[in-house]
Amino acid sequence: MHISRLALDRFRSWHQCVLDLDPGVNVLQGRNGLGKTNIVEAVEVLSTGGSHRASSSLPLIERGQTSAVVRANVEDGARTTTYEITIASRGANRGRVNGGASVYMRDIVGRVPCVTFTPEDQRMVAGDPATRRGFLDQAGVLLSPGYAALTQTFSKIGRQRATLLKQLGDRNASGPDGVGATMRDAALSGLEIWTGQFIEAGVELTKRRQSVVERLAGPFARIYAELAGDTEQAALRYDPSFDEVLAFDEPGPHISQHFQRIYPGEVARGVNLIGPQRDDLALELNGMAAREYASNGEMWTMALALKMALFETVAQDTDVTPIVILDDVFAQLDEYRRNQIMEFAAGQPQVLITVAAAGDMPELPGANVIDVASLVGGDADETAVAEDSGRVADDADARAREVRSAGAGVERSDERSAGAEVERSVIERSGEGRAA
Repeated sequence: MHISRLALDRFRSWHQCVLDLDPGVNVLQGRNGLGKTNIVEAVEVLSTGGSHRASSSLPLIERGQTSAVVRANVEDGARTTTYEITIASRGANRGRVNGGASVYMRDIVGRVPCVTFTPEDQRMVAGDPATRRGFLDQAGVLLSPGYAALTQTFSKIGRQRATLLKQLGDRNASGPDGVGATMRDAALSGLEIWTGQFIEAGVELTKRRQSVVERLAGPFARIYAELAGDTEQAALRYDPSFDEVLAFDEPGPHISQHFQRIYPGEVARGVNLIGPQRDDLALELNGMAAREYASNGEMWTMALALKMALFETVAQDTDVTPIVILDDVFAQLDEYRRNQIMEFAAGQPQVLITVAAAGDMPELPGANVIDVASLVGGDADETAVAEDSGRVADDADARAREVRSAGAGVERSDERSAGAEVERSVIERSGEGRAA
């Protein structure tokens, strides 16, 4: 599987961009600030529905615009499929496949898998738990069907429950009265319902994450040993907030009791004190926490091993080899690790590399080198993207030209208001969808 053509509209710094990609190695070369990383980030969003650079969709949209569009022609043997995602500033992100009906992006996420290596990868070892949860969620999207929808559901329930906790805290602070007592009783009744749903969704999410970690742990330990030498032993372990899931066959009642014990603290702070939103992924080196004891070089090697393990697991479990993205990693790595990562990437169906200068990376004979500066302000002939699905873009408004061939992705769960009705971000018009 490989992407043969990629088109962006209003995505980050790109008002319009179209580029053709080859199987094998593609090098996006150009000085800093031209938008190289934004291009490969669009592939990551198409693959997983999210970006390691953003916690919500808003930063992905060009300033002053209400939506961004990513389209890709994907070749898989003799078959060409066109995917399109529309990222909305308000409402639900949408997608299309081969010009079909508009759907939620989450419904078809993971069909174009990719694994991205970035200079920030070391934070998976040294950074805070949120960074590791982000990796775990992207792995879940690629390895566990329905994972994206589950995380969205859990996040919505969590926001509703936190809102009720805050309301209860405010009412306690304001003192008892007739009206306040009635509203407090209603909030308590609602909290009981939302807590039950929070536990149910949280237990399922915990089980999914545990399964993902179990599938990654073996390849991770083996790959780290291959990279660092057999004298070092690395391990990957899931550290769930709902640890009752690992201890009991029926964890629900035990988690409910836990919530009863911490109820005063939750009301006082107005937040959910336990749950998958507080999970962590423990990386250990020789039995010790890597973030505390590993050297800088060891952390880099662990990060590389973790991403390589994800690549290997996705390829083996789904029979689809992910696209490899190497985003500005060569300027950050020493020669030894440069060679390690290039040895891994060599021979993969498609590799996308970003570099500021040719001297930043090893020599790659036969690579498709793309001068990113030549893409800036170029003529975005997007009708070529649509032809694969027999559709032509409506270009009456040059700033909003969009070719609708297809789309897929994931609605970001952490940016949607709790209980909000899904807004349609695509309006059907003359057989073509236009971003709202």
